[in-house]
Amino acid sequence: HPEWMALTQVYWDHHIPLPKLTSLQAKVTVALVALLCFCNSYDGEFVFDDSEAIVNNKDLRPTTPLSSIWCNDFWGSNLRSNSSHKSYRPLTVLTFRLNHLIAGGLHPVGFHVLNIILHAVISALMIDVFAILIGGLGRDEDGQRLNLAPKTSFLAGLFFAAHPVHTESVAGIVGRADLLCALFFQLSFLTYCKAFNKGDFSVHWVAVSLLLCAAAMLCKEQGITVLILSMGLLTRLGLLGLGGISMLYSRWRIMGTGPPAFTEVDNPASFEESILIRILNYNYYYSLNAWLLLCPWWLCFDWSMGCVPLIKSATDWRMVWLLLLWGFLLGLIGQALCSQDSQRRRTLTLGLVLLVVPFLPACNVFFRVGFVIAERVLYLSSAGYCLLLLLLALTLALLCVYVARCALRSQQWRSEQSLFTSALSVCPLNAKVHYNVGKNLADRGNTTAAVRYYREAVRLHPTYVHAMNNLGNILKEKNELIEAEQLLSKAVSIQSDFAAAWMNLGIVQNSLQKFEEAEQSYLNAIRFRRKYPDCYYNLGRLYADQNRHVDALNAWRNATVLKPDHSLAWNNMVILLDNLGNLAQAELIGREALRIVPNDHTIMFSLANVLGKLEKYKESESFFLHALQINPNAASCHGNLAVLYHRWGKLELAKKHYELSLKLDPEAAGTKDNYNMLLRKLDQLKRKTA
Repeated sequence: HPEWMALTQVYWDHHIPLPKLTSLQAKVTVALVALLCFCNSYDGEFVFDDSEAIVNNKDLRPTTPLSSIWCNDFWGSNLRSNSSHKSYRPLTVLTFRLNHLIAGGLHPVGFHVLNIILHAVISALMIDVFAILIGGLGRDEDGQRLNLAPKTSFLAGLFFAAHPVHTESVAGIVGRADLLCALFFQLSFLTYCKAFNKGDFSVHWVAVSLLLCAAAMLCKEQGITVLILSMGLLTRLGLLGLGGISMLYSRWRIMGTGPPAFTEVDNPASFEESILIRILNYNYYYSLNAWLLLCPWWLCFDWSMGCVPLIKSATDWRMVWLLLLWGFLLGLIGQALCSQDSQRRRTLTLGLVLLVVPFLPACNVFFRVGFVIAERVLYLSSAGYCLLLLLLALTLALLCVYVARCALRSQQWRSEQSLFTSALSVCPLNAKVHYNVGKNLADRGNTTAAVRYYREAVRLHPTYVHAMNNLGNILKEKNELIEAEQLLSKAVSIQSDFAAAWMNLGIVQNSLQKFEEAEQSYLNAIRFRRKYPDCYYNLGRLYADQNRHVDALNAWRNATVLKPDHSLAWNNMVILLDNLGNLAQAELIGREALRIVPNDHTIMFSLANVLGKLEKYKESESFFLHALQINPNAASCHGNLAVLYHRWGKLELAKKHYELSLKLDPEAAGTKDNYNMLLRKLDQLKRKTA
């Protein structure tokens, strides 16, 4: 057997101040620590990337064919699209879909609970991985594997379970990809180890290991790196190499159009022309990742957009971190190669391999990645760090600190508000942090505070078109139309295909009565996003304001074709046809709309008005009453129902609904006039009968 499989007792194991537990006891303890660290995130919300990967991902919906999961990327975009990130993770998306199916909708608790359970299982299994890496693949006379480093592997498992850098992967639901990848990574490695038993080699177990490796890769791309770890340990390189090449080729074919396209704000160092500057910054990123493993206190949900300023020259003081990183790594490599202690040499070597190999896909060497730093990519690498920790004689006090930090950080991941605001102190120069804080404030109705953060985002990153768009929208609502127009115009000048900004610019220009410019802005939005029902709706409103009634109806019809449940477009068609006196057509449109959106009270109200004018009083009454069942506090609905009863001769019912309407809206002048007219009529009737 190779050295890593040698049957030797790990001499330092008995010095570790922990009780010697059975395998089951150790795994249960580690799993409980993992649950303790992250259990307070179980009732968290969908935060940050969860919105795109889960809430807005059509592949999770039962109505979407299951086959689409195998054709689309992690975010629900077609893999062959130029806008796709090429993150092909169908097994991860499948688990999201199962969560959605079991819960009967988008309820985050089930998603979070599964993530926490997965981390607990992975942490427990990590004991077996550590036991093999530290003590070798020893077996007893019955062929059962022996753990020759029970305390050491247990302590390493505890460190892995409690490392705060895992918070993003566990408390953030999109981190499911890292968790599932790690689980299949472990199973692939452990299954491969089963191929060796008393000198025999089993091709069957190797084949199973390759299948598990493929599953890891279908959860997240870095799953393929388990083959490198195995190749570094085992001698059957041919079979593993063939399997790995086949998986990589299949993965490349699935991607279709080549690697994803990222922007400079995603990874600014990769866009530097100077190779030296790129290399310096990449190495600085490595040192920051190492620091996050060693001291995971400054954690942030996003590290782009100025969070890590570029090193522009070799005289930058931050070069010290590069020297420290490589000095430390070279020292460890020297120990791994030259140490007289074979157990220390083996543990150092395998710890470094497990630290570095899973990180390779994120290192910018083989291809450009779409981030500066991402804590989630350290999930597997942290296992190697935990092995190295043991050799550095760090104490149990660090474990306690990690547990406390996990609890605090997972608490911050429970809501977008706490997650985004926590990043302000870590990355105050990150425009995306300020943008997300502002967006969260705006979503909660605090637009005044949101404006402040959006302005800061634009100040930090003057070409941040999404911040300009959102700020322009808020200013539009505040009727600060001139500045809103300036911001939105700047946004589309920077990114000419920004369809949402073109539409919002059109809305502002319409409000400023710049009708020709508004129409052109709407048409530009539709040119860049052909399926844009909201833009057709707003274009219809513009045409209606200009009395271009046919164009308005056509625009609203386009909106309903693209989005059949676009109730505003349906309702506007009914109202416009009603106002034009085309009551028969208005009735047809209203009935068609209610077949598609049967519980929309606004369309019921509009159709009821049309039917009343057509003297179809009974049907009109039915729609008014149904609308009031859904929205009983609609003053206008009570008022118009009263008018219907008034015309119909049901005067007491008319009186009742006039009074209900005036109670809800005392200032409704038309209702007051009608009510007074009814009272006079009732008074006249009383006199006649007196």
